[in-house]
Amino acid sequence: MNLINQEEVQFPGLGLTFDIDPVAFRIGNFEVYWYGILIAAALVLCIALALKQAKKYNFPDTLIYDTMLVTIPCAIIGARAYYVIFNWSIYKDNLKSIFDTRAGGLAVYGGIVLSLVGLLLMCKIRKIPFTSLADYCIVYLPLGQAIGRWGNFFNQEAFGTTTTAPWGMWSKSVQSYLSRFCPELVALSPVHPTFLYESIADLIIFVILLQVRKKSTRSFETTSAYFVLYGAVRFFIEGLRTDSLYIADTGIRASQALSLLLLLFGLFYIAYAHIKNFEKKPFPAKLYVVEESKSGKSDDDEDDDDGEETDGEADSEDEEESEEESEEETAEGKESEDKKPEDGEEAEDEEKSEDEDASEDGSDEKESKDKKAKD
Repeated sequence: MNLINQEEVQFPGLGLTFDIDPVAFRIGNFEVYWYGILIAAALVLCIALALKQAKKYNFPDTLIYDTMLVTIPCAIIGARAYYVIFNWSIYKDNLKSIFDTRAGGLAVYGGIVLSLVGLLLMCKIRKIPFTSLADYCIVYLPLGQAIGRWGNFFNQEAFGTTTTAPWGMWSKSVQSYLSRFCPELVALSPVHPTFLYESIADLIIFVILLQVRKKSTRSFETTSAYFVLYGAVRFFIEGLRTDSLYIADTGIRASQALSLLLLLFGLFYIAYAHIKNFEKKPFPAKLYVVEESKSGKSDDDEDDDDGEETDGEADSEDEEESEEESEEETAEGKESEDKKPEDGEEAEDEEKSEDEDASEDGSDEKESKDKKAKD
């Protein structure tokens, strides 16, 4: 194993030491970084959870895949563009380096902003309620951020100023950075592990947003809650970092200013939404047609299988019934044949009795005539 990039990271106050390497493994000359692996893992986990909980919130699961197809490229482009814009002096003389993302330079806020813009355009084109889509999906964003922040640990970046706190972090990369860009700080002193602060805070935000989404009845309220919570956390943490991006020469930290705007907007919208009673908008029925057709098709297939299995049984039952009916008819025929001779005998007896009565009547008449002749 190649240990060229391996580095010792210390937490002196806690007595902890870690040997880390930003490169997870190599395939020939191609290096696969832990940062990329963590982001990919976060993405897979968020998608899996979104799909698992979609039915509970009546969210079209096919829309999750569409959302990912839009947000992934938007997040990468936006994160890179945000970083380049606020570091234009580095890239203006070498435009090709803008596309070299492996050299570092991604800003999470840029990815979030452009992803929301991309989703808004998609919803406008497809006539889908953007607020309902955002309220469902935004919950998983802080979870992905919490996992992705550990990539900063492996790269030894995005740390804060020096501190005497027992959880302070130190490494040679930290020392080198402070000596070069922060000469006013003591390079040998531990620094705030701001990546850890934000990772923990993001996990807490994720748990809170799960509850907000569950109980919220207002449109865009869950998304606004994310703006408030993450805005507050990032505003505080950004003030500790030593690698902040600034707005030109104003001395204003770009991400800190954006955090404050998101915080204020979120608070204002939540209050306004409750005053105006902005109810959540349902998704169009067409988004559920595909799912119903798929489920209906699978049900039909199952019914066909069941039908094939029961056809033989039904045929055998029909045959048994027909045999029983034929037996009953045969029995009835025999009974009718047995009854016929009996009926014939009764008829003959009746005819004999009638003949006897007739002969008796004839003899009586003859006797009466003979008497009259004598007289």
